[in-house]
Amino acid sequence: MGRNGSGLADIVRKHETELLNAWVKEQLAANTLRLDLLNESEQREQSRRFLGVFREALGRGDAPDVMAPAWGDVRGMLAEISGARAKQGFTPTETAAFIFSLKQPVFARLRQEYAGSAEILVDETWAANVVLDKLGLYTTEVFQKSREEIILRQQQELLELSTPVVQLWDGILAVPLIGTLDSARTQVVMESLLQRIVETGAAIAIIDITGVPTVDTLVAQHLLKTVAAARLMGADCMISGIRPQIAQTIVHLGVELGSVITKATLADAFAVALQKTGASLSRPTPR
Repeated sequence: MGRNGSGLADIVRKHETELLNAWVKEQLAANTLRLDLLNESEQREQSRRFLGVFREALGRGDAPDVMAPAWGDVRGMLAEISGARAKQGFTPTETAAFIFSLKQPVFARLRQEYAGSAEILVDETWAANVVLDKLGLYTTEVFQKSREEIILRQQQELLELSTPVVQLWDGILAVPLIGTLDSARTQVVMESLLQRIVETGAAIAIIDITGVPTVDTLVAQHLLKTVAAARLMGADCMISGIRPQIAQTIVHLGVELGSVITKATLADAFAVALQKTGASLSRPTPR
């Protein structure tokens, strides 16, 4: 780095405490400060730990490639910080500011160290800038990846919550569907239903599509796959919520539901299910 490759490494090694204090002060003065998510003592501790692994990585060679094995601890810590901040609700800018805010204290210390040589100062400042920029970009990339993983996990959880399997009666399950039924959601519905069939030993499952806005060929195929999977597990399957417009659409598309029992309402399907299981409901006799 720079003329002899030791500028940034030297100032971090010799002035680590001063850099830490100046860096924390810079972070606390920034408009990206989020004391509601991370207090001052936590920021200082993260900064202290980072400077420690940063110093060690700088001491292993000049003109470092931040993706090299020697920088593994630095990348690991940045991944830890970025992942934690993604979960806490920081923005990408607020997260990247952790690294970029280190520039001002570093550049100020470089100016003091090399005030007598403009050429060395320019070289060392540029080299430090390159390293910190690379680390800042890496932090942003890891943050984005962590945020995407969180979003995917939340989507999966929402899918599971939006496809509940409820037990209506001993041996009778129901899956009320609301919204669009696509391949991903069908897979969740199928897995949830099959698991509940195993857990309860249910003989009948009702898939209610009252809340499904439209039924096309693909949706019908998804429903039939779920029915077939339930049958393989030993449960008879019915479809309820067949409204007039959906019935017309299914006929128009030429979709064959085969021997699947369909009913207009969940109540109608439940009545059939009770008959199949030999159970019955009766109103209490008035006294």
